[in-house]
Amino acid sequence: MRALDPDPGLRAAPAPDRLPDCHPDHFPDHALDRALRQERAYHDACRDALAAMIDGAQEQVVTGVDVSASGADAEVLGRRFRGDAKTMRELPPGPLFFGRLDFASGAGAGAGAGAGARDAGDHAGQSYHVGRLRITEHPASPPLVVDWRAPVARAFYQAGPRDPQGVRVRRRFGWAPGSAGEPGDLTGLEDEHLDATDESEPGRAGPGRAEPGGAEPGGAGPGGAGPGGAGPGGAGPGSAILAGEIERPRVGPMRDIAATIQPDQDDLVRRDLGTSLCVQGAPGTGKTAVGLHRAAYLLYTHPQRVQRNGLLVLGPNRTFLSYISEVLPSLGEGGVRQSTVVDEIARQPVRGTDGEGTAVVKHDARMARVLHRALYARVRPPADSLAVPDGSYRWRIGRAELERIVEDVRAEEPPYAVGRERVRTRAVRLIQEQAERRSGARPQAWLQRIGRSRPVGAFVDEVWPKVTPEQVVAELLADAEVLGRSADGVLDAEEQRRLLWPRAPRSYRSARWSAADLVLLDEVAGLIEHPQGYGHVVVDEAQDLSPMECRAIARRSAYGSLTVLGDLAQGTTPWAARAWPVLLGHLGRPDAVLAPLTVGFRVPAAVVEVTNRLLAALDVDVPPARSLRADGQVRTEEAADGAGVVDATVRLVREALSREGSVGVIAPDEGPVGAAALHAALAAAGLAPASPDQLGARLAVLPATLAKGLEYDHVVAVEPAAVVGAERRGLERLYVVLTRAVSRLDVVHSLPLPF
Repeated sequence: MRALDPDPGLRAAPAPDRLPDCHPDHFPDHALDRALRQERAYHDACRDALAAMIDGAQEQVVTGVDVSASGADAEVLGRRFRGDAKTMRELPPGPLFFGRLDFASGAGAGAGAGAGARDAGDHAGQSYHVGRLRITEHPASPPLVVDWRAPVARAFYQAGPRDPQGVRVRRRFGWAPGSAGEPGDLTGLEDEHLDATDESEPGRAGPGRAEPGGAEPGGAGPGGAGPGGAGPGGAGPGSAILAGEIERPRVGPMRDIAATIQPDQDDLVRRDLGTSLCVQGAPGTGKTAVGLHRAAYLLYTHPQRVQRNGLLVLGPNRTFLSYISEVLPSLGEGGVRQSTVVDEIARQPVRGTDGEGTAVVKHDARMARVLHRALYARVRPPADSLAVPDGSYRWRIGRAELERIVEDVRAEEPPYAVGRERVRTRAVRLIQEQAERRSGARPQAWLQRIGRSRPVGAFVDEVWPKVTPEQVVAELLADAEVLGRSADGVLDAEEQRRLLWPRAPRSYRSARWSAADLVLLDEVAGLIEHPQGYGHVVVDEAQDLSPMECRAIARRSAYGSLTVLGDLAQGTTPWAARAWPVLLGHLGRPDAVLAPLTVGFRVPAAVVEVTNRLLAALDVDVPPARSLRADGQVRTEEAADGAGVVDATVRLVREALSREGSVGVIAPDEGPVGAAALHAALAAAGLAPASPDQLGARLAVLPATLAKGLEYDHVVAVEPAAVVGAERRGLERLYVVLTRAVSRLDVVHSLPLPF
């Protein structure tokens, strides 16, 4: 069972014996070896404590419910304990900490304390190891490892030489790639001395010692003054360990970034639950990681509200969801629903297709008004009075009174199903008033019998008929007269013509619903009965959402709490947003905070320079991105024809596989140099290509339409002109393709390049 990190005044668990304060030039090998031995031993102790925590969580499942006072309490506790035990058992293996904070010593905030000690407050003199979850020997004991989301851990991401926040030394640990957390995998460490009052060497700030064989301490992170050098107070030397973690080859699913979160990312992650946030992120700025880590942060800081209603993560497709699927479990958070918008609204199987013009109309926000009219057009005044037999007596309500009931409920605009029951309830109430004037109060059983009586049921069905979303939408799309009445003054004649089915089905049950029809069905379903909302919703690649999809998402947020992630320059759907305020309005959060991320850590500067050339041709107000990575390589190769493109691709892939890291071949969806053709050519060459959903494979071949959100160390982009020419937003699609490269980009073409 998760326990929150202690109050600031609670002392930390004993850390390894503190080393002398060492700077890059004064960190001898024997001191490094001693530090590694101590930290490895400390990690062993943490592993033992975690094993005991897992055993204790399982024991709570067996015995904890016995203390409950009722069966209902036992069920609630049982679900909670089982969930906690399951989450802890399923934690993926890995290092238990990635950093350590040593706060300045001093007499609290007294007159004799130094500035660093005063900033440290109750943490003065304390050391804290920082990891992905809290580890303690006992729930009431000081933590051996504090959770990265705990308030005290924020200094790990925010402290810098100009604002050390009471931190004397920030230590980063270097673990072997793919480590399962074995002590021997701890291969190096770095110390950054942030307190300017440090007596060992006043005013100095910098890393200690990088892992042997790695980059030189104090050398550039990505692009010089890179990640981890300094917090908000100013730039400082980069961290070799941090740079190595960010630039580590991308093979398999997306990793969490708890060890590498940057100050601007941390600010967004820790935004309060009541703040809806929209992150406009250039490629490689970590917007997806920010959204997922914010989800983990909110689950940690608001467990009752968010876990009670659930948390929903929406991605553009299932390939993308597979790619991000391990991030939240690695942070100790399970039970989060990860889905696509289509899966969330799929009331019916998709068996039909729409042309682009028809789909654009169906996704237009005006359809909400058309559907509202079509549904409530079924509400009508009564044709006659109501007579309800009650034994030998008959109660009667006049037509005028019934009309007033229907008009009043209609004016209140409740959900359609709620309105139907209000009509029934108010009619029964009028009968109840008559009966009580005649012979006194009536019991509840009498009221239920009158409400279920045949005349009352017939009256309700007449004035407020029961209906399904499928009935409403099918009638609208199959009947020109119904569509005309509902769309008059909203859609023009051509738009109405596009909506009509060429041939009406025999019934709505036999209709061949298209993907665009699903948003119409969901809109009507929301008008009939509001769905139960989630405590928080994270929406990635939001720039591609249509207005009607936005409305579907808004209905699924119980409190309007959203994290919206996207890049306007990567909008590829026909209805992709050109500006965030419009889209946020459709999501019901026009007041959301818009936060830009423009500095990239993933995409190298060489690739960013190429993709920035495309921005001028895109009709979006997005500033050029910049990268902190000075490395990277971009090459272009021209072939005489399609066969030459295929041959060149095979050769470049073979060359790329000789290096470390993943390789992605991104090609047009169809054609002689399309994804299927290249997959066959690579397979024939014995290179064993995989499909994009096989996340552990080194080599994947995928169509351009599935590239969004994925990343590869080496990308071979095939025939950019064919990618551009395949769809209306082809330039945006190409922008996505080119920015999937983490280290190297090869462009193979026979047609003129669009950039």
